[in-house]
Amino acid sequence: MIKVIIKDSGRSLLIKGHAKYDVAGKDIVCAAVSTMAITTINAILSLEEDTIAYKEDSGLLEIRIVKDTEVNTKLISNLVEMLEELRLKYPKNIEIRNED
Repeated sequence: MIKVIIKDSGRSLLIKGHAKYDVAGKDIVCAAVSTMAITTINAILSLEEDTIAYKEDSGLLEIRIVKDTEVNTKLISNLVEMLEELRLKYPKNIEIRNED
């Protein structure tokens, strides 16, 4: 299961694990989460470089806002909303929890 942990009032996101919806290379849930997260990171970095920090490792992605801006706040909020929509369709494969 993919676990999304939201911390610090949405200023920090941790995405970890694997959806196990299907085998590696065919897992549409993992692909969707990865695409959403990486697209969000790339969009923020292309618009406002140095306002977020991120760390990516196998099965782990951490995103942290280091400078609050309207753009990164909206894009991170959008990412969380998209992940929530995905969770509604695949509740056995993705879990989201808020740890404020």
